[in-house]
Amino acid sequence: MNNFVVKIKHMIFLLVLITGTSGVNAQNWDRISDLSGFWKFTIGDNAEWSKLNFNDNDWEKIYVPSSWENEGFYGYNGYAWYRKNFEIKSRYKNQQIYLALGYIDDVDEVYFNGKLIGFSGSFPPFFETAYDAFRRYPVPQDLINYDGNNSIAVRVYDSQLDGGITGGDVGLYIFIHDLSLSVDLSGNWKFQIDDNKNWKEKNYDDSGWPDIIVPGVWETQGYRNYNGFAWYRKNFHMPKKLSKDDYVLVLGKIDDIDEVYLNGKLIGSTGNMEEVSRTNRLENYWQEFRGYYIPKNLLNMKGENVVAVKVYDGFRDGGIYEGPIGIVTQTEYSDFWRSKKKKGFWEIFFGD
Repeated sequence: MNNFVVKIKHMIFLLVLITGTSGVNAQNWDRISDLSGFWKFTIGDNAEWSKLNFNDNDWEKIYVPSSWENEGFYGYNGYAWYRKNFEIKSRYKNQQIYLALGYIDDVDEVYFNGKLIGFSGSFPPFFETAYDAFRRYPVPQDLINYDGNNSIAVRVYDSQLDGGITGGDVGLYIFIHDLSLSVDLSGNWKFQIDDNKNWKEKNYDDSGWPDIIVPGVWETQGYRNYNGFAWYRKNFHMPKKLSKDDYVLVLGKIDDIDEVYLNGKLIGSTGNMEEVSRTNRLENYWQEFRGYYIPKNLLNMKGENVVAVKVYDGFRDGGIYEGPIGIVTQTEYSDFWRSKKKKGFWEIFFGD
């Protein structure tokens, strides 16, 4: 092996070390629709502008991605809305689709066909910027109008300097190695910082808890710089068409460690929750893919089920930050892992 190849490999190795916390490799994402270009735009704020059939014919046109200062709204700070209509082909019906909006300065709420699917930062009066967070939001499959009209509405608040959807590859994406979910649990969950053993119980009343988008780090959703314990909760029903099969609860990746309860029963954990607060030995659990096998007869096939996830984060980003998130059959889960190509580092970059 000549010195040039050795140097190149060393440089790539260092690059992997430096960027190892950046999440999914770019090669795993396939863009199915490029949404860059002209969007409808207006300054101001009105909840009616989120609706699917709102008439935005008299709105300005503005190029995305670009700061709105560069599109004729120089010096404007405050609220503004973007809207875009588009079509999604039915061939993507069984795929988990993600909406990538790149970087938004400062705060956003995103509506798909009139329903909130994601947000980053906090609006006034409790303003908190998320200008440095990359926006990628899962789109619930039951919101998509396949082979028909769909709309995105983005509410933005900018406090100073550049504002709007400022940069990034804007579009709809699928994750190439995503599992085919029997039940999609991405989207709005209930969330509470701190710790309480009663929060695992199926009948606990979490109606007063704030919402959070899953997957997504909690730092970009109003909890910047928070390290410690937090809980997620999600209610769901199993579709009537599903049989009494064996299932796996898939929770993607969690930063740092977790305990997972289904209908009040512990079904899995990653890391040692008891030792964490005093030893801070978090290892590399944040990189581990979570798939927890559901015991027979624990799922309620005819009524409500509740997932409760206790998380401890000890450093930087925290929470359920990467999908897929949902229920799959054990057969689908096993086939997924059998089909994954487990190539070594040098084979991926340099072949045999």
